[in-house]
Amino acid sequence: MKRLLAALAAGAIFGAGLALSGMADPQRVRAFLDLFGAWDPTLAFVMGGALIPMAIAWAIQRRMANPILADAFDLPPTRGIDGPLAVGAVIFGIGWGISGLCPGPAIAGLALAPSQAIVAVAAMGAGMILHRLTSR
Repeated sequence: MKRLLAALAAGAIFGAGLALSGMADPQRVRAFLDLFGAWDPTLAFVMGGALIPMAIAWAIQRRMANPILADAFDLPPTRGIDGPLAVGAVIFGIGWGISGLCPGPAIAGLALAPSQAIVAVAAMGAGMILHRLTSR
């Protein structure tokens, strides 16, 4: 029960941060990505600001033997930049630029503007299924 409540609290805080920062607004995200048009650089401060709490969390995690609500940390291995990572980053960037939505805001958009978000969420789901089928 504690894990569920912690997940709900983390999701609510994350969603509120996305909404307050403008990351859930596809128009604003597309304006940020439009470097040669009506560029809106304000999201760069949001993204840069997100590094601060994450850096603090990583520093705390390194000093902990075990997480508070689980038996062990479930962290992906660090392997550096390889071909699959570069291809995935390009596909992610293209999808982000076209839709103005990345995964978190797309899922939040299902509650806020479902007609816009459903295509992005369906494309993400298809991409995850394709990855699972091709990476075996």
